[in-house]
Amino acid sequence: MALDAVDIARGALIQALIIAVPILGAGLIVGLSVKDVRFRDAGIWSLIAHAAAGLAVQSLKHLIGRPRPRFTHGKYLFETATDLKLLELSNLNRPLLKQLMRTAPGTYHHSLMMGELSEAAAEAIGANPLLCRVGAYYHDIGKVKKPVYFIENHMDALKRHEKLSPHLSSLIVVSHVKEGIELALEHRLPPAIVDLIPQHHGTRLVTYFYEKAKESQDPDLSEVKDEDYRYPGPKPQTREAAILMLADAVEAAARTLNDPTPARIQGLVQRLANSIFIEGELSECDLTLKDLHQIAKAFVRVLTASHHHRVDYPGYKFEEVKKKEGERKGDGDTGPKPAKEAAGRPVATKKGGGEDIKRLGQTE
Repeated sequence: MALDAVDIARGALIQALIIAVPILGAGLIVGLSVKDVRFRDAGIWSLIAHAAAGLAVQSLKHLIGRPRPRFTHGKYLFETATDLKLLELSNLNRPLLKQLMRTAPGTYHHSLMMGELSEAAAEAIGANPLLCRVGAYYHDIGKVKKPVYFIENHMDALKRHEKLSPHLSSLIVVSHVKEGIELALEHRLPPAIVDLIPQHHGTRLVTYFYEKAKESQDPDLSEVKDEDYRYPGPKPQTREAAILMLADAVEAAARTLNDPTPARIQGLVQRLANSIFIEGELSECDLTLKDLHQIAKAFVRVLTASHHHRVDYPGYKFEEVKKKEGERKGDGDTGPKPAKEAAGRPVATKKGGGEDIKRLGQTE
């Protein structure tokens, strides 16, 4: 509150000086004297009037950013996220993003890469690129509450989940959505950003723990229901939310590729996009198949550039060093290991019908 008051006063004073000082200066230029009572009084009252106007403008600016007291789900007095506000939120030095970087570094870098993917996809289909980028930065801020339960932040996350029941693990994972919304409201993010936090997950299945629950199911007990392992929704309501859902799945899955060649990246993007479409997660937004095709092409282009190959460094034989280290450990495994599925991240479920959809992400 104190910081807001200082900002308001500073803004009002600057606005008054910008307007009143030139008026006084013009009077001096034309030969009026500061000893002239009328001129002096006019200058003083001009300064006061413009300071009051600046105070009103700055106060209104801060009022616009505050949530209405009678709403608890983030509806604001004015519900438009302007480009100026989005540019302000894109500053990576903002306290919430700094907290994400320190507490959940893996999620932070995942969000930055998602920003690149979603912005490129939005530009390809004529959506809002800036909203997609900023939405990607804040989409998983809820993970700062329990970062150790997400494998991108802690390598022993799966070991922690092994001590819990699959259902409890899924509840912990899904809870980051609610906690993210609470953080977004606490930091007064506009509703256009807040809405992307639950919608980018939609009602997708937390497949890892669902399959684990089915494997450990006791036949004498009740059947494992998939609705107990789904995100609460809602499904994406806008093209921007749909882009974030696709980018989230694609970026995470691309990290598991041992040899991310352009062909493998294209195949990965195609399978995930087809699967999300078939699951019906995109049924409540106005995304077309043509849009989906353009989004996939944009994803392939960005991922291919970010997973580019580099030439070997002369004099360094990294593969031999890795082989010797493996032999010393006695595991005999010197090749790259496929990364396990990220704990709590929904994975495409295999369903029929995908063959009829046009191959996505191909260049024409």
